[in-house]
Amino acid sequence: MTVQSDTRPGRRAEPGDQHPHPDRRAEFAALLRGGSARPFLTSAWQHFVGEEYDPVRFATATVDFTLTWDWDWVKINPRAIYYSEAWGSVYDPDDYVGVVPRLVSPAIRTVADLARIRPLDPRANPVLAEHLASARSIRDQLPDRALVQTVFSPLSVLLQLAGLPLYPDDVVPGSTAPFTHDDLFRSDPEGVDAALDAITHTLSRYVAALVAPVEDGGAGLDGIFYAVTGTASNDHFDRQSFAEYSRPYDQQVLAAAGDGLVVFHTCRAHSHPEWFGDYPIDALQWDQFQPGNPLLGTDFGVTVVGGVSNELFAVGADRTDVAAQLEATLAAAPTRPFLLAPSCTIPTPADPESLRRLRDAR
Repeated sequence: MTVQSDTRPGRRAEPGDQHPHPDRRAEFAALLRGGSARPFLTSAWQHFVGEEYDPVRFATATVDFTLTWDWDWVKINPRAIYYSEAWGSVYDPDDYVGVVPRLVSPAIRTVADLARIRPLDPRANPVLAEHLASARSIRDQLPDRALVQTVFSPLSVLLQLAGLPLYPDDVVPGSTAPFTHDDLFRSDPEGVDAALDAITHTLSRYVAALVAPVEDGGAGLDGIFYAVTGTASNDHFDRQSFAEYSRPYDQQVLAAAGDGLVVFHTCRAHSHPEWFGDYPIDALQWDQFQPGNPLLGTDFGVTVVGGVSNELFAVGADRTDVAAQLEATLAAAPTRPFLLAPSCTIPTPADPESLRRLRDAR
């Protein structure tokens, strides 16, 4: 399989050679901490289907995509199911449904399997160690760009382990889960808590390794991109359930980032960004164009992340919609500097002209 990323004519950019400010790492940190003169910094991310199961090829695809489009900052975007694989879920790397490989066998098949979810050492676990290695490689090749690694919340990871959807009304390709998340949580609440504790402990150690300096054996990243996926959206979990099953575990993982920067993502419609204004985060992303979501200019006390809805970058989508949403975003931008980006992962492949519009907005 070959990478399905997007390219444009001409040589690719090299770090710093198209941009008037060569140290975009410092610029990213300054923007998130309220000290930037730039109105916004721009990025986009996609899945590199065909390259995701090899850390060297994945790192190369990420670097090439960044330099081709000259993004200001980088959300590392690994295969979406690697967290679940760390605990033994099996997927078919040769059978993708869209950008997600088909599930072969979940780590949690029955409620009794909750007891099998134990803490992992991220440096010794093959899957997490693979992603630490790819992150270090990307860091080495992009010394002037801010890098944040995607980390799913413990609640999202638990759903993956059970073959359950991360988003309301979604279907997990290949899953035959005999229960809903309500069934699972009601059947063994103590087992759910213990599994969430184990996942939280593991992800906390993983995050600490991601942001630790390379000379100390870490990946040297600037921070993390923390996603609660769709768990807060469309009443997938109501506020009370979310407060019980996500919030306390989120807080522990976020604390592990230490001085690293945290970009926080809540996905799709009715995604309740107002639930997260008091989280220890530096930036907050939601899709302002989805039903039930506030406008980008809404003040939650942190840097906001927003832009064009990610689906509009699909090949064949109406490019005038991209232009209209981009214009609306810039016109209604918050008074403080923000991060301009698609609302979520863009399709693979994506429309080059639409990506060019986003890049050239600066």
